[in-house]
Amino acid sequence: MMNERQLFQKYLAPTSLEPMGLQIEKAESSLLFDNHQKPYIDLIGGVSVCNVGHRHPKVIHSIQQQLEKYLHIMVYGELVQSPQVQYAELLCKHLPEHLNCVYFTNSGAEAVEGAMKLAKRFTNRAEIIACHHSYHGSTQGPLSLLGDETYRRAFRPLLPGIKHVWHNDFESLKSITEKTACIILEPIQAEAGVKVPSIEWMQALRKRCTETGCLLIFDEIQTGFGRTGKLWAFEHFGIEPDVLLLAKALGGGMPLGAFISSKEILNSFAANPILGHITTFGGHPVSCAAGKAALEAIIEEDMLKDIAKKEALFLKYLKHPLIKAVRHKGLFMAVELPNFETVIKVIEYGLQRAEKGIFTDWFLFAIDCIRIAPPLIITEEEVIEACQIILEALNNVEQEGNTQG
Repeated sequence: MMNERQLFQKYLAPTSLEPMGLQIEKAESSLLFDNHQKPYIDLIGGVSVCNVGHRHPKVIHSIQQQLEKYLHIMVYGELVQSPQVQYAELLCKHLPEHLNCVYFTNSGAEAVEGAMKLAKRFTNRAEIIACHHSYHGSTQGPLSLLGDETYRRAFRPLLPGIKHVWHNDFESLKSITEKTACIILEPIQAEAGVKVPSIEWMQALRKRCTETGCLLIFDEIQTGFGRTGKLWAFEHFGIEPDVLLLAKALGGGMPLGAFISSKEILNSFAANPILGHITTFGGHPVSCAAGKAALEAIIEEDMLKDIAKKEALFLKYLKHPLIKAVRHKGLFMAVELPNFETVIKVIEYGLQRAEKGIFTDWFLFAIDCIRIAPPLIITEEEVIEACQIILEALNNVEQEGNTQG
Protein backbone atom coordinates (compact mmCIF):
# COMPACT_ATOMS: atom_id res chain seq x y z
CA MET A 1 0.00 0.00 0.00
CA MET A 2 1.32 3.44 -0.94
CA ASN A 3 1.85 6.04 1.77
CA GLU A 4 0.50 9.58 1.44
CA ARG A 5 3.74 10.98 0.04
CA GLN A 6 3.65 8.38 -2.75
CA LEU A 7 -0.03 9.09 -3.40
CA PHE A 8 0.80 12.80 -3.56
CA GLN A 9 3.49 12.13 -6.15
CA LYS A 10 1.25 9.83 -8.19
CA TYR A 11 -2.10 11.63 -8.25
CA LEU A 12 -1.58 15.36 -7.75
CA ALA A 13 -0.60 17.57 -10.65
CA PRO A 14 2.88 19.01 -10.04
CA THR A 15 3.62 22.72 -10.18
CA SER A 16 7.37 22.14 -10.04
CA LEU A 17 9.70 19.21 -10.61
CA GLU A 18 10.94 19.26 -7.01
CA PRO A 19 8.08 20.07 -4.61
CA MET A 20 8.88 20.54 -0.92
CA GLY A 21 6.67 17.59 -0.06
CA LEU A 22 6.28 18.59 3.58
CA GLN A 23 3.42 16.51 5.00
CA ILE A 24 1.31 18.66 7.35
CA GLU A 25 -1.02 16.95 9.82
CA LYS A 26 -2.11 19.97 11.85
CA ALA A 27 -1.83 23.76 11.96
CA GLU A 28 -2.52 25.93 15.00
CA SER A 29 -1.92 29.64 15.57
CA SER A 30 1.53 30.36 14.03
CA LEU A 31 2.70 26.74 13.91
CA LEU A 32 2.54 23.85 11.45
CA PHE A 33 3.00 20.24 12.58
CA ASP A 34 4.17 17.47 10.26
CA ASN A 35 3.31 13.77 10.33
CA HIS A 36 5.96 13.24 13.03
CA GLN A 37 4.49 16.04 15.20
CA LYS A 38 7.52 18.23 14.55
CA PRO A 39 6.57 21.94 14.75
CA TYR A 40 7.50 24.62 12.21
CA ILE A 41 7.12 28.36 12.68
CA ASP A 42 5.05 29.41 9.68
CA LEU A 43 6.71 32.40 8.00
CA ILE A 44 4.48 32.23 4.92
CA GLY A 45 1.00 32.21 6.45
CA GLY A 46 -0.46 30.42 3.43
CA VAL A 47 1.03 33.23 1.29
CA SER A 48 -0.65 35.98 3.34
CA VAL A 49 -3.87 34.00 3.80
CA CYS A 50 -3.69 33.11 7.48
CA ASN A 51 -3.35 36.63 8.91
CA VAL A 52 -5.33 35.73 12.05
CA GLY A 53 -3.41 32.48 12.43
CA HIS A 54 -4.40 28.91 11.71
CA ARG A 55 -7.79 27.82 13.01
CA HIS A 56 -8.64 30.98 14.91
CA PRO A 57 -11.42 30.02 17.38
CA LYS A 58 -13.76 32.77 16.17
CA VAL A 59 -13.35 31.61 12.56
CA ILE A 60 -13.95 27.96 13.44
CA HIS A 61 -17.06 28.87 15.46
CA SER A 62 -18.52 30.93 12.59
CA ILE A 63 -17.91 28.11 10.11
CA GLN A 64 -19.65 25.63 12.42
CA GLN A 65 -22.61 27.95 12.86
CA GLN A 66 -23.03 28.43 9.11
CA LEU A 67 -22.76 24.69 8.45
CA GLU A 68 -25.93 24.26 10.52
CA LYS A 69 -27.85 26.67 8.25
CA TYR A 70 -26.94 26.13 4.60
CA LEU A 71 -24.06 25.63 2.17
CA HIS A 72 -24.40 26.48 -1.52
CA ILE A 73 -27.84 27.61 -2.67
CA MET A 74 -27.77 29.34 -6.06
CA VAL A 75 -25.63 31.43 -8.38
CA TYR A 76 -24.45 34.82 -7.22
CA GLY A 77 -26.64 37.89 -7.06
CA GLU A 78 -30.24 36.68 -6.89
CA LEU A 79 -30.80 35.52 -3.30
CA VAL A 80 -30.28 37.44 -0.07
CA GLN A 81 -27.68 35.41 1.81
CA SER A 82 -26.91 36.61 5.30
CA PRO A 83 -23.14 35.84 5.35
CA GLN A 84 -22.58 37.77 2.10
CA VAL A 85 -24.65 40.76 3.15
CA GLN A 86 -23.16 41.02 6.64
CA TYR A 87 -19.58 40.64 5.44
CA ALA A 88 -20.03 43.17 2.64
CA GLU A 89 -21.40 45.67 5.17
CA LEU A 90 -18.46 45.11 7.54
CA LEU A 91 -15.91 45.53 4.75
CA CYS A 92 -17.49 48.75 3.51
CA LYS A 93 -17.57 50.18 7.03
CA HIS A 94 -13.78 49.89 7.10
CA LEU A 95 -13.16 51.32 3.62
CA PRO A 96 -13.38 54.81 2.10
CA GLU A 97 -16.95 56.01 1.52
CA HIS A 98 -16.92 55.48 -2.24
CA LEU A 99 -15.83 51.83 -1.91
CA ASN A 100 -19.33 50.81 -0.96
CA CYS A 101 -20.26 47.89 -3.22
CA VAL A 102 -18.75 44.40 -3.06
CA TYR A 103 -18.63 41.69 -5.71
CA PHE A 104 -17.52 38.42 -4.08
CA THR A 105 -15.61 35.89 -6.19
CA ASN A 106 -13.96 32.50 -5.70
CA SER A 107 -10.37 33.74 -5.73
CA GLY A 108 -8.00 36.59 -6.33
CA ALA A 109 -7.53 35.70 -9.98
CA GLU A 110 -11.28 35.89 -10.55
CA ALA A 111 -11.39 39.24 -8.75
CA VAL A 112 -8.76 40.50 -11.20
CA GLU A 113 -10.71 39.10 -14.16
CA GLY A 114 -13.89 40.78 -12.97
CA ALA A 115 -12.14 44.10 -12.39
CA MET A 116 -10.64 44.05 -15.89
CA LYS A 117 -14.10 43.54 -17.39
CA LEU A 118 -15.57 46.20 -15.12
CA ALA A 119 -13.02 48.82 -16.17
CA LYS A 120 -13.67 48.17 -19.87
CA ARG A 121 -17.43 48.23 -19.38
CA PHE A 122 -17.53 51.39 -17.28
CA THR A 123 -15.03 53.47 -19.29
CA ASN A 124 -15.81 52.08 -22.76
CA ARG A 125 -12.04 51.86 -23.27
CA ALA A 126 -9.92 48.83 -24.09
CA GLU A 127 -6.36 49.59 -22.97
CA ILE A 128 -5.14 48.23 -19.63
CA ILE A 129 -1.82 49.02 -17.96
CA ALA A 130 0.03 46.80 -15.51
CA CYS A 131 3.53 46.86 -14.02
CA HIS A 132 6.67 44.90 -14.74
CA HIS A 133 7.36 42.32 -12.02
CA SER A 134 3.71 42.32 -10.97
CA TYR A 135 1.72 39.22 -10.13
CA HIS A 136 -2.08 39.13 -10.30
CA GLY A 137 -2.90 35.45 -10.80
CA SER A 138 -2.49 32.69 -13.37
CA THR A 139 -5.69 32.63 -15.44
CA GLN A 140 -5.60 34.18 -18.92
CA GLY A 141 -6.51 37.75 -17.91
CA PRO A 142 -4.18 38.03 -14.90
CA LEU A 143 -1.46 36.19 -16.83
CA SER A 144 -1.71 38.87 -19.53
CA LEU A 145 -1.08 41.43 -16.77
CA LEU A 146 1.73 39.46 -15.14
CA GLY A 147 4.93 41.43 -15.40
CA ASP A 148 7.49 38.83 -16.45
CA GLU A 149 7.92 37.24 -19.86
CA THR A 150 9.37 34.04 -18.36
CA TYR A 151 5.91 33.09 -17.11
CA ARG A 152 3.94 34.57 -20.04
CA ARG A 153 5.72 33.30 -23.13
CA ALA A 154 4.67 29.64 -22.96
CA PHE A 155 0.98 30.62 -23.01
CA ARG A 156 0.83 33.19 -25.78
CA PRO A 157 -1.21 34.56 -27.46
CA LEU A 158 -2.61 36.39 -24.45
CA LEU A 159 -5.07 39.29 -24.20
CA PRO A 160 -4.37 42.25 -26.49
CA GLY A 161 -4.30 45.86 -25.36
CA ILE A 162 -2.07 45.34 -22.30
CA LYS A 163 0.82 47.72 -21.63
CA HIS A 164 3.53 47.18 -19.02
CA VAL A 165 5.27 50.05 -17.21
CA TRP A 166 7.70 50.31 -14.32
CA HIS A 167 6.39 50.60 -10.77
CA ASN A 168 7.52 53.72 -8.91
CA ASP A 169 8.74 55.40 -12.12
CA PHE A 170 7.49 58.90 -12.91
CA GLU A 171 8.14 58.53 -16.64
CA SER A 172 5.72 55.58 -16.66
CA LEU A 173 2.84 57.85 -15.69
CA LYS A 174 2.89 59.38 -19.18
CA SER A 175 1.61 56.04 -20.51
CA ILE A 176 -1.74 56.66 -18.80
CA THR A 177 -3.96 58.51 -21.30
CA GLU A 178 -7.60 59.09 -22.22
CA LYS A 179 -7.46 55.70 -23.99
CA THR A 180 -6.61 53.81 -20.79
CA ALA A 181 -9.45 51.95 -19.08
CA CYS A 182 -7.46 51.21 -15.95
CA ILE A 183 -4.07 50.67 -14.41
CA ILE A 184 -3.85 47.64 -12.13
CA LEU A 185 -1.02 47.49 -9.64
CA GLU A 186 0.00 46.34 -6.21
CA PRO A 187 0.50 49.33 -3.91
CA ILE A 188 3.47 47.37 -2.57
CA GLN A 189 4.87 44.92 -5.10
CA ALA A 190 4.85 41.48 -3.54
CA GLU A 191 6.50 38.96 -5.87
CA ALA A 192 9.09 41.57 -6.87
CA GLY A 193 10.38 41.19 -3.32
CA VAL A 194 8.38 43.71 -1.26
CA LYS A 195 9.07 46.84 -3.30
CA VAL A 196 7.57 49.92 -1.61
CA PRO A 197 6.98 52.98 -3.85
CA SER A 198 7.40 56.56 -2.75
CA ILE A 199 4.42 58.53 -1.45
CA GLU A 200 5.13 61.15 -4.11
CA TRP A 201 4.86 58.64 -6.94
CA MET A 202 1.66 57.12 -5.59
CA GLN A 203 0.03 60.52 -5.25
CA ALA A 204 1.17 61.50 -8.76
CA LEU A 205 -0.33 58.22 -10.02
CA ARG A 206 -3.68 59.02 -8.39
CA LYS A 207 -3.63 62.52 -9.89
CA ARG A 208 -2.84 61.21 -13.38
CA CYS A 209 -5.67 58.66 -13.23
CA THR A 210 -8.14 61.32 -12.13
CA GLU A 211 -7.05 63.67 -14.92
CA THR A 212 -7.43 61.04 -17.66
CA GLY A 213 -10.53 59.22 -16.37
CA CYS A 214 -8.51 56.02 -15.99
CA LEU A 215 -9.66 53.77 -13.14
CA LEU A 216 -7.01 53.15 -10.48
CA ILE A 217 -7.22 49.52 -9.38
CA PHE A 218 -5.21 48.38 -6.37
CA ASP A 219 -4.45 44.70 -5.97
CA GLU A 220 -4.30 44.24 -2.20
CA ILE A 221 -4.65 40.48 -2.40
CA GLN A 222 -1.38 40.01 -0.49
CA THR A 223 -1.12 43.35 1.33
CA GLY A 224 -4.63 43.70 2.75
CA PHE A 225 -6.00 42.89 6.21
CA GLY A 226 -3.17 44.32 8.28
CA ARG A 227 -0.22 42.73 6.54
CA THR A 228 1.64 46.04 6.23
CA GLY A 229 0.71 47.47 9.63
CA LYS A 230 -2.44 49.21 8.42
CA LEU A 231 -5.67 47.50 7.48
CA TRP A 232 -5.08 48.45 3.82
CA ALA A 233 -1.69 49.22 2.27
CA PHE A 234 -3.06 52.22 0.33
CA GLU A 235 -3.50 53.99 3.67
CA HIS A 236 0.27 54.45 3.86
CA PHE A 237 0.17 56.73 0.82
CA GLY A 238 -2.74 59.05 1.51
CA ILE A 239 -4.68 58.04 -1.61
CA GLU A 240 -7.65 55.83 -2.47
CA PRO A 241 -8.29 53.51 -5.42
CA ASP A 242 -11.36 53.41 -7.64
CA VAL A 243 -11.45 49.63 -7.37
CA LEU A 244 -9.94 47.43 -4.66
CA LEU A 245 -9.04 43.77 -5.19
CA LEU A 246 -9.03 41.41 -2.21
CA ALA A 247 -8.57 37.67 -1.64
CA LYS A 248 -6.23 35.47 0.43
CA ALA A 249 -6.84 36.76 4.02
CA LEU A 250 -10.33 37.87 2.94
CA GLY A 251 -11.66 34.35 3.64
CA GLY A 252 -9.94 33.79 6.99
CA GLY A 253 -8.50 30.54 5.63
CA MET A 254 -11.41 29.71 3.32
CA PRO A 255 -11.38 30.41 -0.46
CA LEU A 256 -12.78 33.86 -1.22
CA GLY A 257 -12.02 36.89 -3.40
CA ALA A 258 -13.67 40.23 -4.08
CA PHE A 259 -13.50 43.39 -6.10
CA ILE A 260 -14.93 46.46 -4.44
CA SER A 261 -15.89 49.77 -5.99
CA SER A 262 -18.70 52.33 -5.97
CA LYS A 263 -22.31 51.37 -6.59
CA GLU A 264 -22.23 53.56 -9.70
CA ILE A 265 -19.32 51.68 -11.24
CA LEU A 266 -20.50 48.19 -10.28
CA ASN A 267 -23.99 48.87 -11.63
CA SER A 268 -22.31 48.54 -15.04
CA PHE A 269 -22.69 44.77 -14.74
CA ALA A 270 -26.46 44.88 -14.20
CA ALA A 271 -27.56 45.87 -17.71
CA ASN A 272 -26.49 45.99 -21.36
CA PRO A 273 -26.00 43.08 -20.97
CA ILE A 274 -27.50 41.76 -17.76
CA LEU A 275 -25.36 39.20 -15.94
CA GLY A 276 -22.24 41.13 -16.94
CA HIS A 277 -20.22 39.00 -14.55
CA ILE A 278 -21.50 35.88 -12.81
CA THR A 279 -19.98 33.17 -10.65
CA THR A 280 -21.31 29.92 -9.23
CA PHE A 281 -19.42 29.78 -5.95
CA GLY A 282 -18.26 33.39 -5.45
CA GLY A 283 -19.24 34.59 -1.99
CA HIS A 284 -19.86 31.07 -0.72
CA PRO A 285 -21.75 31.41 2.58
CA VAL A 286 -19.21 29.41 4.62
CA SER A 287 -16.31 31.41 3.20
CA CYS A 288 -18.10 34.70 3.93
CA ALA A 289 -18.89 33.62 7.48
CA ALA A 290 -15.25 32.68 8.03
CA GLY A 291 -13.95 35.89 6.46
CA LYS A 292 -16.26 38.11 8.48
CA ALA A 293 -15.13 36.39 11.68
CA ALA A 294 -11.48 36.87 10.72
CA LEU A 295 -11.90 40.58 10.04
CA GLU A 296 -13.79 40.98 13.31
CA ALA A 297 -10.93 39.22 15.10
CA ILE A 298 -8.36 41.59 13.54
CA ILE A 299 -10.37 44.60 14.71
CA GLU A 300 -11.62 43.39 18.09
CA GLU A 301 -8.29 41.89 19.15
CA ASP A 302 -6.40 44.92 17.83
CA MET A 303 -3.97 42.71 15.92
CA LEU A 304 -2.38 45.72 14.24
CA LYS A 305 -1.11 47.34 17.44
CA ASP A 306 2.04 45.18 17.81
CA ILE A 307 2.97 44.80 14.16
CA ALA A 308 5.51 47.64 14.23
CA LYS A 309 7.14 46.11 17.31
CA LYS A 310 7.36 42.67 15.67
CA GLU A 311 8.66 44.26 12.48
CA ALA A 312 11.40 45.98 14.51
CA LEU A 313 12.31 42.65 16.15
CA PHE A 314 12.80 40.99 12.77
CA LEU A 315 14.98 43.90 11.68
CA LYS A 316 16.99 43.79 14.90
CA TYR A 317 17.82 40.09 14.69
CA LEU A 318 18.11 39.61 10.91
CA LYS A 319 21.69 40.82 10.71
CA HIS A 320 24.34 38.63 9.09
CA PRO A 321 27.16 39.13 6.58
CA LEU A 322 25.15 37.15 3.99
CA ILE A 323 22.03 39.34 4.38
CA LYS A 324 22.32 42.10 1.78
CA ALA A 325 19.07 43.89 2.61
CA VAL A 326 15.69 43.47 4.29
CA ARG A 327 12.89 45.21 2.42
CA HIS A 328 9.83 45.53 4.60
CA LYS A 329 6.47 47.05 5.42
CA GLY A 330 4.91 45.69 8.59
CA LEU A 331 5.01 41.90 8.66
CA PHE A 332 5.75 41.73 4.95
CA MET A 333 9.46 41.26 4.31
CA ALA A 334 11.95 40.13 1.70
CA VAL A 335 15.33 39.09 3.08
CA GLU A 336 17.83 39.50 0.25
CA LEU A 337 20.66 36.96 0.14
CA PRO A 338 23.62 36.57 -2.26
CA ASN A 339 21.84 34.19 -4.67
CA PHE A 340 19.08 31.64 -5.19
CA GLU A 341 21.33 28.79 -4.02
CA THR A 342 21.67 30.43 -0.60
CA VAL A 343 17.90 30.93 -0.42
CA ILE A 344 17.31 27.24 -1.13
CA LYS A 345 19.80 26.24 1.56
CA VAL A 346 18.03 28.40 4.14
CA ILE A 347 14.63 26.95 3.16
CA GLU A 348 15.96 23.39 3.33
CA TYR A 349 17.67 23.98 6.67
CA GLY A 350 14.39 25.28 8.07
CA LEU A 351 12.61 22.13 6.95
CA GLN A 352 15.32 19.64 7.96
CA ARG A 353 16.35 21.10 11.34
CA ALA A 354 16.11 18.30 13.91
CA GLU A 355 13.96 20.14 16.42
CA LYS A 356 11.59 23.02 15.66
CA GLY A 357 11.89 24.26 12.06
CA ILE A 358 10.68 27.17 9.98
CA PHE A 359 8.59 27.17 6.84
CA THR A 360 9.48 29.86 4.32
CA ASP A 361 9.79 30.34 0.58
CA TRP A 362 11.08 32.69 -2.13
CA PHE A 363 9.46 35.25 -4.47
CA LEU A 364 8.61 34.72 -8.14
CA PHE A 365 10.58 37.75 -9.35
CA ALA A 366 13.05 37.99 -6.48
CA ILE A 367 14.49 34.50 -6.21
CA ASP A 368 17.43 35.78 -4.16
CA CYS A 369 15.04 36.68 -1.31
CA ILE A 370 13.28 34.65 1.36
CA ARG A 371 9.69 35.51 2.17
CA ILE A 372 8.55 36.57 5.63
CA ALA A 373 4.78 36.98 5.89
CA PRO A 374 3.75 35.18 9.08
CA PRO A 375 0.37 35.26 10.77
CA LEU A 376 -0.11 38.66 12.42
CA ILE A 377 -0.45 36.86 15.77
CA ILE A 378 3.08 35.45 15.68
CA THR A 379 4.56 35.99 19.14
CA GLU A 380 7.69 38.01 19.86
CA GLU A 381 9.35 34.82 21.10
CA GLU A 382 8.54 33.09 17.80
CA VAL A 383 9.92 36.04 15.85
CA ILE A 384 13.24 35.81 17.71
CA GLU A 385 13.33 32.02 17.40
CA ALA A 386 12.63 32.16 13.65
CA CYS A 387 15.41 34.72 13.17
CA GLN A 388 17.84 32.53 15.12
CA ILE A 389 17.04 29.57 12.85
CA ILE A 390 17.63 31.71 9.75
CA LEU A 391 20.97 32.86 11.20
CA GLU A 392 21.89 29.23 11.99
CA ALA A 393 21.20 28.36 8.36
CA LEU A 394 23.33 31.24 7.11
CA ASN A 395 26.16 30.25 9.44
CA ASN A 396 26.03 26.76 7.92
CA VAL A 397 26.22 28.26 4.43
CA GLU A 398 29.29 30.26 5.47
CA GLN A 399 30.96 27.20 6.97
CA GLU A 400 30.29 25.16 3.84
CA GLY A 401 31.83 27.94 1.77
CA ASN A 402 34.94 28.01 3.96
CA THR A 403 35.24 24.22 3.80
CA GLN A 404 34.86 24.22 0.02
CA GLY A 405 37.37 27.04 -0.25
